[in-house]
Amino acid sequence: MKRSLSLLAILIVLISCNNEKRNRNDRILSDSSGNINQLTVVIENDLWEGEVGEAIRDNLAAPVDGLPQDEPLFSLSQIPPETFTGFVRNSRIFLKIEEGQKGMDLISDEFARPQTGIVLQGSGSEEIIDVINNQSDSIIKILKKTELKEKQRRIRKSLKKDESLQEKFGLKLNFPSAYRYAKEEDDFVWIRKEIPKGNMEILVYEVPISKIENDSSVIANITKMRDSIGKVQIPGPVEGSYMITEKAYAPYLFETKIDGKFAYETRGTWEVQNAFMAGPFVNYAIKDEANNRFLILEGFVFSPSRGKRDNIFELDAILQSAKIK
Repeated sequence: MKRSLSLLAILIVLISCNNEKRNRNDRILSDSSGNINQLTVVIENDLWEGEVGEAIRDNLAAPVDGLPQDEPLFSLSQIPPETFTGFVRNSRIFLKIEEGQKGMDLISDEFARPQTGIVLQGSGSEEIIDVINNQSDSIIKILKKTELKEKQRRIRKSLKKDESLQEKFGLKLNFPSAYRYAKEEDDFVWIRKEIPKGNMEILVYEVPISKIENDSSVIANITKMRDSIGKVQIPGPVEGSYMITEKAYAPYLFETKIDGKFAYETRGTWEVQNAFMAGPFVNYAIKDEANNRFLILEGFVFSPSRGKRDNIFELDAILQSAKIK
């Protein structure tokens, strides 16, 4: 009899846990809200105005690599915990500072969908600052991944029908219908979108693997490659002018993956030889060993006297959507 009662008790607990889990999963959540790269910071006012807030700003509002002017990784919006209620909790990404055991927790789709929240805890300012400084790279990576997915979701709402890239390069790229072909050749494609007082551009071409990976440095080879393509394909506004990599500063070089393939990621500033024009670029050299090539995907922006962070982020979202046959 006791054995039967014990089994019944266990069964009741399991059913209760499953129902609780099902209720959590079946909750109807509102759509999350917020501009791309807008981060809500939930923190007491006194902490925000002190050293903790300074640590948050130093790490999460640090300048984006490769832009000609300083623009922050995230636009920060601070609110105290007591006002983090109602529709305010629908923020797509948020950072919450709490007093407690030192560490970091990740929250997904708690108040809205999609949503990523990060909770940092410490017993005092010193511990919280230590967590911020030690976890900043992870925090940035997690939040940027959420924002990239959201930008790609928005792009998919109005995709341009394209077969040319697949025919020429075996490439599928998701880009909005607002973009048009500015130049189309057998081995080179230039795609453009008009923006107020400027343009957003995408380049697609390929080079042999030996063009980038040889006895010289990779960054020097990529720079030389960009400059040679610019001279031939990207003319400037006056005769004899063309796009080159800015000479004053070396680009940033990273290693990454696109569609599961190794890629060199280069970020920096372009300029026009013999003309006063410049702007940021992001370049992915994707190693396609099956075809003995590097497939080059590049985005660059011309938008004088305006912020360019969100323009480059859109181009990044497009380029990282690449699927290669």
